Amino acid sequence: MKFRALLRSSSALWTAPVWVGIVAFYFFYALHLQDPYEEVIGGPLWAAEQVALALNYFYAFAYGITLGLATWEGGRLKRDRVWDLAPSRARWRVAGQALAPAVGAGWAILLLPVTMRLIETRLLPTMTAVLPLAMGMGIVCAYAVVGCVLGHVAPRAIAAPVGAVATFYVISKTSTYSDPLWPRHLSGQLSTSVAFGEYYSPTTVLLPLLVAAAVAAAVAAWWSRGPRRLPLRLVAAAAALATLVLSARTASGWGVADGPVTAGHAPARCVGTAPRVCMAEAGGAVERLDDVRAEVTGSLEKLRAAGVDVTVPSTVTDGLLYERGSTRPRSTAATWWLPLTAQAEAAGPDGSLAGVRYAVLLGSVTFPCSFPATITSDAPTAWITNRDAAVLWAAYEVDAQTPYLRWRADEYAQFANGPEVLAKVKERAAKGRALPTAAQRTAWFEQEKAKACRDMPKRPAGVPAATGPRGEDS
Repeated sequence: MKFRALLRSSSALWTAPVWVGIVAFYFFYALHLQDPYEEVIGGPLWAAEQVALALNYFYAFAYGITLGLATWEGGRLKRDRVWDLAPSRARWRVAGQALAPAVGAGWAILLLPVTMRLIETRLLPTMTAVLPLAMGMGIVCAYAVVGCVLGHVAPRAIAAPVGAVATFYVISKTSTYSDPLWPRHLSGQLSTSVAFGEYYSPTTVLLPLLVAAAVAAAVAAWWSRGPRRLPLRLVAAAAALATLVLSARTASGWGVADGPVTAGHAPARCVGTAPRVCMAEAGGAVERLDDVRAEVTGSLEKLRAAGVDVTVPSTVTDGLLYERGSTRPRSTAATWWLPLTAQAEAAGPDGSLAGVRYAVLLGSVTFPCSFPATITSDAPTAWITNRDAAVLWAAYEVDAQTPYLRWRADEYAQFANGPEVLAKVKERAAKGRALPTAAQRTAWFEQEKAKACRDMPKRPAGVPAATGPRGEDS
């Protein structure tokens, strides 16, 4: 049958208004419900992230509609007794031709939102960015095979709609599973998100595809004809079961929404040496790279001049390159990870980069002890006052006191005497700044740090500690 005649007679054509309408509704309404257009294009933009966001709503639709259409077409092949009319033609070839429109519909449900999202954000896809799209398209083919067989063993008028709805429901609900965990990662609807600079690991997209392909192969083998069909069925069933078990064991070791991803792929632009300052090219603020480096070097020079013992790093790198904190390398004495793009984008109306100076401040001022990672409302405030007064004194040296005080005021709000604590911190910092000589001011700074460590209550075993700020999350 010619393709045009096949298309005209296919259920994929006369159901097109339904699935095209679904794509249009979810793209233009649901996909922009939380993220208006202005925020979508505001950046930072990353092709892999946008592809993942675009596909999130459509996996279950694509699989369900493909299975329903394939079931209908499989039932029509049985009704029309195609196998009796053309016994010499290979079954897979006849079925493949009949299922092509159904597969095309499933592919279109995935391709359309991805294409529209990339056009909307003006991004060019890469081979790695579209890995989840390729996975979904492969799984669509597997559902087409299963649907075709289902249409041969059950009445298509019942099996097609019931199969489509059941598939949609089961796939969409896997994102709520926590016990067992593996259906979230193997259903073909990826519950793992990717952030700026990240790609899905090949394992994350390969396992769902392998499971779907193995199940489809077992179903096709069961449906096959020939003298060796029994051994073929047994081998295919064993292979499908082994693939499912091994994949489930692998995926069970992943987090709830934490499949393997690889990070640090976004390109960066760097300037200068000692320190070399790097920012993400696609972050939206890289045009201010020279200004950012000037603020970094200027802040370090001012702190050293004030007597703060700062080890100048060899590299200061933009935290946006590893946006997800769990994948970001820890800052070291030689390499600092600071939120350069975030702070540059948050520049004041006058273009001031106080946020960059603030990030450098938190990366520079260290203490000879470890502080609790969080402060509770019943914590004693003596050591907090000394610690924050020392940091505030250093903040004044680099003109970063405004963002620092804003941050501390938010944390003091949990204390019943929060305003009094803030006033005490300002008072002590002012006392240090009022000392007549630079040596005295530096000595006061070191004394405040020592007092903070001396007065800090001992930390119970098992309670995490903060080893000193590096500004990653400031």
